[in-house]
This record gives sequence, structure tokens and C-alpha cells, in this order.
Amino acid sequence: MTSSRKFAALSLAVLLTTGATAAAPAFAVGEGPNYGGHETINTSILRSYDEVVAELENQDARQSALELEVIGQSVKGRDLYLAKYISNPDNPTILYLTQQHGNEQLTTEGALEFIKHLGTGKSRGVLDGVNILVVPMLNPDGAMGDVNFPLDGYIADGGRTLTRANANGVDLNRDHVNKLQPETQALHNNVMRAYDIDYMIDLHHQGTQSERDGRLVSGSILYPTTANVEPAVLEGSKRLGSVVFGAVDSTGWGHLGRYVGGTAETISRNGIAVEYGISTLLFEMRGMSDNTAESAVLGQKSNGYLIRQTVLTLDATARAIADGSINFADTSFWDTLAEQTTRPTE
Repeated sequence: MTSSRKFAALSLAVLLTTGATAAAPAFAVGEGPNYGGHETINTSILRSYDEVVAELENQDARQSALELEVIGQSVKGRDLYLAKYISNPDNPTILYLTQQHGNEQLTTEGALEFIKHLGTGKSRGVLDGVNILVVPMLNPDGAMGDVNFPLDGYIADGGRTLTRANANGVDLNRDHVNKLQPETQALHNNVMRAYDIDYMIDLHHQGTQSERDGRLVSGSILYPTTANVEPAVLEGSKRLGSVVFGAVDSTGWGHLGRYVGGTAETISRNGIAVEYGISTLLFEMRGMSDNTAESAVLGQKSNGYLIRQTVLTLDATARAIADGSINFADTSFWDTLAEQTTRPTE
């Protein structure tokens, strides 16, 4: 079975479980399975860069509301894509950004599923009230392991290594002040400065051993924490987090903590909020697709619920912005949301 067919089967399973009344995924938060040196992590079931592009082009041909734009190229010359749904320039606009880190791919898979949903009756009316921008893979060179540094020690199998850094060995999520890399230049020059964006969710993955209240988390969230952020921008960020927390933590299988993040404005969550006055939210999903550390990689049987969590996050925030309910989101939960801690390993 080809990787695209394997993923099509996984996508169908995800789509069948995204409804509000659907049963919880077979492997929900805390059940793993962690890699632990035992499970094979097969990257061939993840879409390659070419397969991501093919799916974007397929949806572009199917959906009249969707427009694809090439915003630049990676170090190795791969086109960087922006998927745009702009129905009314006066509507509020949200940007979903995935895979700044090439080894954090399930958010990209979820973003592609969300794009598919926007072309169906499942999202009827949403696009009337919100403009949606999606950058579905900012670091394609890292995602394909096409980099200028050694790949020793990575865990995943399947003929493909996924790296955190871009081809130059640079962490793109530490390049939002100097903007030295072509990928961050493309994002800032041709997305952040080209569109009137009100909200952004930056989607990542973290390790597998973070917990809140004694339970492993399915992810964690955080608003901008730099002292330079404007109060209104910070409040909008907290409301965005409220929508995500309310959608995910209420499922029974999702369990979110507060991420422990820094204040540096080189990080997109902080820098973009300050530079452009955009309300931003970081969402760190559980488990990475590849890494050199065993504790960072989650077994692939957990892929389904993490993709579902991404789709739920994007859908819930788009709907809340479209109908205006985000303006009344209760941010008081932040006062009691515990910072996640790391579970000791045996």
C-alpha cells in the first residue's frame, strides 16, 4: 500500500470521528503508546512534501473559495504554500501556521483535513464570517530530512528522517526578529505584512511526558508572554485560548495544560504579537514524528486522535470568530489552568 493510500485510510478514520457525537479514539491521551524503544515509527505513512502539495492542488481544483499562493521558497528551493479563504476583506482573519519544525507533522496532516472540511457541507456558512489563511508546512526541507547536517540518531524508519531545524540547521521559531532564513522571510514578507490578520495559532508538537493534574496531556497552550504585548492583543490571545480549551478539554479524550514558554520575541507567539498587533496562541500537541530522544516520539497509533485534535482546534476557532462568540469567550480559566510538568521516567 502506498503512503498516500495508507494516509487516506487514516484520514477516513479521522473524518468518521470528528463529529460531536463520535466515540473517543481508540488511543486517547495518556494511553500512548509511547515509542519506548519497542514500536516501529514509520514515517512512510505521513504525507511527503510532494503529497502535501498534491493534496493542496487537488483541493484548490475542487473548491471555488480556496486560492493557493506560493509565498516563497525554502533553503533547498521547495515552494512554500499559503491556502487562502478570503470571502470579505472586512471580515476578521485567522492564520493557522504549521510545521515550523519539520519533525512535527501531525498538525500539518490535521490542517489538510481541515481544508478538506472547508470544501464540504460540514463548514457551511463559516466562510461568510471569517477569512482563513493556512501555511501548512513552513519547513519542508526539515520535513523531508533534506538538510545540510548529519542525521545520526534519529528514531523513525520508513526511508525518511524529519528534523526540527531547516536545511541550514536553524530553528525557524527562533528567527522572528532577525528573519535571516528564507522560510521566515517568506512568512513575514508575503503573509504577515501582506494580509490584515487578527489572530494566529502556531501549531507545534512537544514531548510525550508532560502532564497536568497527574494525567498526561494531549497538548498545551500559551498566549504571548513578552512584556511588550499590547493589553488588547493579549486579551484576544487569551480568548482564542479559551475557545480551544473549551473545545478540546471537554471531549473526554483531550486534556490540555498551560505550556511553560519563554518571553523572547524571536519566538513567533511573542514576536508576531508585538510586531503586528496580532493575537496569537501556541498549541503544542503531544509527541513528535521523529527525534533523537525517545521521550519525544509518540507511537504512530496515536496519530488519529492528534490529527482529530488539530481539526477540532481549527474548526472551533474559525466558527467562534465567524459568529462573533470569541468576543465573549471566558478567559478566567487561565487563572486556574496549571502549568504542565514532566512526568518522571523510570
